[in-house]
Amino acid sequence: MNWCESISRAIEYIENNLTNDITIEDISNYSYISLFYFQKGFSIICGYGLSEYIRNRRLSCAGYEVLNTDNKIIDIALKYGYDSPDSFTKAFTRFHGSTPTEVRRGGKIKEFAPLKINLILKGGYTMEYRIEERESFKVVGLKESFKYEAANQDIPKLWRKFFMKSAFTKINPKYAVNFDANIGYDVFDYIIGDDYNEDFKVPKDFEIIEIPKFTWAIFTCVGPSKIKMPEINEKIFTEWLPNSNDYEIAAGYNIEMYSNPKDYKKGVDDEKYYSEIWIPIKRK
Repeated sequence: MNWCESISRAIEYIENNLTNDITIEDISNYSYISLFYFQKGFSIICGYGLSEYIRNRRLSCAGYEVLNTDNKIIDIALKYGYDSPDSFTKAFTRFHGSTPTEVRRGGKIKEFAPLKINLILKGGYTMEYRIEERESFKVVGLKESFKYEAANQDIPKLWRKFFMKSAFTKINPKYAVNFDANIGYDVFDYIIGDDYNEDFKVPKDFEIIEIPKFTWAIFTCVGPSKIKMPEINEKIFTEWLPNSNDYEIAAGYNIEMYSNPKDYKKGVDDEKYYSEIWIPIKRK
C-alpha cells in the first residue's frame, strides 16, 4: 500500500468512527503505517494535526445536528465525545462563532468537510538523495518528550536550552533526532546533540541514545535551514514517498543532520548552508 492510500484509509477510518473513541494506534493499524510517521506525514500533507482534524470534524457534524434536528444538545454533546454541556458549548462556540442555543434559533454554522487525498503528479521536481546503510551509532545530547500538537511551539524552547547548556561543553548540534520510543501515542522523543565519544564525560542533564542499524534515504538540503528543511520535508511526504515504487518507511526515526554553521559566512542562514534529512527505509 502506498503512502497516499494509507492516509486515505486513515481518513476513512476517522469518518466511520467520529462518534466512537478514536485512538491514534487504531488509526495507524488500520492504515498500515507507523504511529510516528503517520502523525508527522498527516500534519505535513494536511496542514494541521490529527487531533485538530478529528475535533473539527466532530464539531462540524455536531453543528449540523444542532441546526437540523430536534435532538437534545446534551445528547449531541455526548455523541461527539464531550462529557459536559459546558465543555461542549465552549468548544462549539470557538469553532462556529455561536453557541448551540444561538444556532438552534437560526444561527449560522461553519462546515469542516472531510479530507480527500488526491495524488497529483507534478512534473520536473528534483530531489537529491542517496541510499546508505549505516551501522548503529550513539548520540549524546539534550532530550525531551513532546506532544505532537504542541511540538512546533515547544521544540524551539529545547533548542534555546541546548545552546545555553552546551556553551561550555564540546557537544555541537550536529543532529536533531525525532523518534518514537513507544512512550505514548500522542508523544515522541526529540534529542539535539552530537556523535558520542566514549572518552568524553557526559555533562549533567545530557543523555546518550543509540540509533539502530538502518538503511537510510538521505536527502540533501542546500540553503537557509529554516527554509530548506521544511521545503524538503514537504517534498518527501507529498512527492517522494507517494511516487516511490521501491521503498517505504522502516521505523519511527527521523534525523536532521546539520553541518557546522561556523563554516559559512551567514551560518545556518547562508545560501550555501548544507544539511540533510534522514529517513529509515526498507524495500517494499
